[in-house]
Amino acid sequence: MISKVSMMFFGALLGGALIVVPTNNFSFIANGDVFLNSVEEQQENVPHIETPEAVKAVYMSACAASSQSFRDHFMELFADTELNAVMIDVKDFSGTIAFAAKDKRLQQDDATGCFVRDMKELVKMFHDAGVYTIARITVFQDPYYAVRNPEIAVQKESDKSVWTDHKGLSFIDVGAKSYWDYIIQLGNESYAIGFDELNFDYVRYPSDGDMRDIYYPITESAVKADPEYGKAKELKKFFAYLKENTHKDAVTSADLFGMVTTNTDDLNIGQVMEYANPYFDYIAPMTYPSHYPSGFFGITNPNERVYDVMKISLDEAVKRFVATSTLVPLEGIVAIASTTPALYPKEVDNIDKIRPWIQDFDYGGNYGPEEVRAQIQAVYDAGLTSWMLWDPSNQYTKAALLSSEQ
Repeated sequence: MISKVSMMFFGALLGGALIVVPTNNFSFIANGDVFLNSVEEQQENVPHIETPEAVKAVYMSACAASSQSFRDHFMELFADTELNAVMIDVKDFSGTIAFAAKDKRLQQDDATGCFVRDMKELVKMFHDAGVYTIARITVFQDPYYAVRNPEIAVQKESDKSVWTDHKGLSFIDVGAKSYWDYIIQLGNESYAIGFDELNFDYVRYPSDGDMRDIYYPITESAVKADPEYGKAKELKKFFAYLKENTHKDAVTSADLFGMVTTNTDDLNIGQVMEYANPYFDYIAPMTYPSHYPSGFFGITNPNERVYDVMKISLDEAVKRFVATSTLVPLEGIVAIASTTPALYPKEVDNIDKIRPWIQDFDYGGNYGPEEVRAQIQAVYDAGLTSWMLWDPSNQYTKAALLSSEQ
């Protein structure tokens, strides 16, 4: 039995203090669990900012978002430089949901990641400064959920225990439809508190672990039946479901490995650019030069030729977006006759959908003002206008950015 008081408010302990937030638009069921009603009912009366013609964004971790000093630092960056957008973790690599969600399925009382008790107010603060806000949702990498739902987690083939990568992180099988609903609910609640765009990261199968001892409890047969594109086809099912069930007014984007722009295979993680394009408003290839192999397009050390790595990668992306055919086999599409290798007709995509990530962190080399600006210039030289800066420590190279007056 739920009292009238508990029906009106939901309380969460944070640092010994009781944080109380309204809980309207709930449905209470017999066992006391709370599930939200329709997406329209979830939507609070909050404003949203239209996507800038040229997005110039920075990533902000949930830990940074919970820190007043970091907030002040970011506000200074927006006031002083060309930056006009921020991407904030609402669910990071740990699986921690960073704000007080309303739906029972999203509520966590033992997550270990950072929590932003005033996320809605933080989004409003950025909006008041004219800053476009993007909610970052780490999707299939989710140790929190995997441990509590091992039956749909990626498993070890040897003993069916939960599989982990070299960092000890676990994944959910891409085909877990109950988890799709979990992700969509989180996205819709993020939009409801004011985020303008929903960004989906780790939309892929796992890698960087013992791939010889891995088992997908839901999609194993599909993956084995089609070694080339089985993973990609299963992932595409998620993309389609996501597009159909996410709030109709929410802008969406997907982070993909940088080499999706130059490879037509699925990189063994299920990511194929042509399979993602139709389902998102923006595609964000993670074109970090340090993540490219030696020999990429004849480049011995990608860290020493950051402009070239970025320019080549984005040129290839543009070519594939404007092409009227592709080497990628498209389901339900008949190949063009008498072409070897087979080519499949496709619609021309808008290149303004391409919004690459820029490396602003030292890994494999030094990334200072010159290296960061060179990558930005490569974006422009490829005919694109938008970009996003990534530094996991959130210490961005201000000297690489134009002033707000330029």
